[in-house]
Amino acid sequence: MKRYIHLSDAAAAAFFSQEYQGEIVMLNLLKFKQQADYSESPKLAPQQPISGEEAYELYMKHTAPFLQESGGELLFYGQSNHFLIGPETESWDVVMLVKQSSIQNFMAFASNKAYLKGLGHRSAALADSRLLPITLTK
Repeated sequence: MKRYIHLSDAAAAAFFSQEYQGEIVMLNLLKFKQQADYSESPKLAPQQPISGEEAYELYMKHTAPFLQESGGELLFYGQSNHFLIGPETESWDVVMLVKQSSIQNFMAFASNKAYLKGLGHRSAALADSRLLPITLTK
């Protein structure tokens, strides 16, 4: 089973080349690791092992000021599980909605060097994820 944790170059190019004007909402589906794996970012690793969910909480605490600074806002963060309509074998731990004022502001947020220093918490936390940009239809 393929995991989706990081943005691919092709997906990034397609998304950031859009000329959409206006707010965008990111639908996040998150599945946590039982135990966080900091092998890609050992400098961020806590003294004692923590769960993937705890590592994601560290990521969110780190991310909040950069999100707010860029005009972004956490709209919803809630527990999830199995689909009511969808694959019976697929489930997610958390569903999150994040609003950004524009694609350009999202790009500024996602490329902020200080923000990127804490991205290892996200990688350590997640077993799998999905990120779906949603735009207002006319």
